[in-house]
Amino acid sequence: MALDAELGKSMLQLITSRYDDRHWRKKIEKTLSLPQSGVGDERQQQIFLYLKLNLKAYKSRRADPDSWILGGYATKEVIDRAKFQPHLVGQGITAEDVALLGTDPGPDIDEAWWEEMLVQWFGAPEDEAAVEPTAEETASEAGTESSSARS
Repeated sequence: MALDAELGKSMLQLITSRYDDRHWRKKIEKTLSLPQSGVGDERQQQIFLYLKLNLKAYKSRRADPDSWILGGYATKEVIDRAKFQPHLVGQGITAEDVALLGTDPGPDIDEAWWEEMLVQWFGAPEDEAAVEPTAEETASEAGTESSSARS
């Protein structure tokens, strides 16, 4: 299950407004390292991919993990470019779609919210629980078949 439109909006606001806050920098980097398929809304997914690609730090070709330029003028420039030239973000992106960038999502967005957002990004844990009984049923059915074959 991917992020819904409201969670996606808050996540994009968090990335683009709190990048200068040392406390949030590592969490923003972690968020940027996530796959874009976790964002449900197509327009928000394009905005996230734009931020992910344009904030990627220049590196050598070695197999180093990705890193991002967060903080300072370069980050502000990427955000401002998206706000003032939305066509650079993606096809069909309008000024209304990127107007949320750079605005703080509010005081209710804290570490607990961020942890919950990560859970939503990768899907609900109930899906995993539904798969496990199926594997147990398969094992019990295989045992039944082998005992009937012996008789």
